[in-house]
Amino acid sequence: MATIKPKRRAVVDAALCVACGACMEVCPRGAITVWRGSYSVVDDALCIGCGLCAKECPASVIRLEARP
Repeated sequence: MATIKPKRRAVVDAALCVACGACMEVCPRGAITVWRGSYSVVDDALCIGCGLCAKECPASVIRLEARP
């Protein structure tokens, strides 16, 4: 059975991320981690592009973009 690949993904602007972890808390797939307390990182293989992280981000540094 083939897996359906989501059409979009979450991308974090690491330079502006405040590493609060709000995005990590709302991600239904556990696709986001805070790397060394510095910024959030999205696991592209787990991200379903739902956009909950972008809505929750207090710094507005997460955007959804089309997958390549």
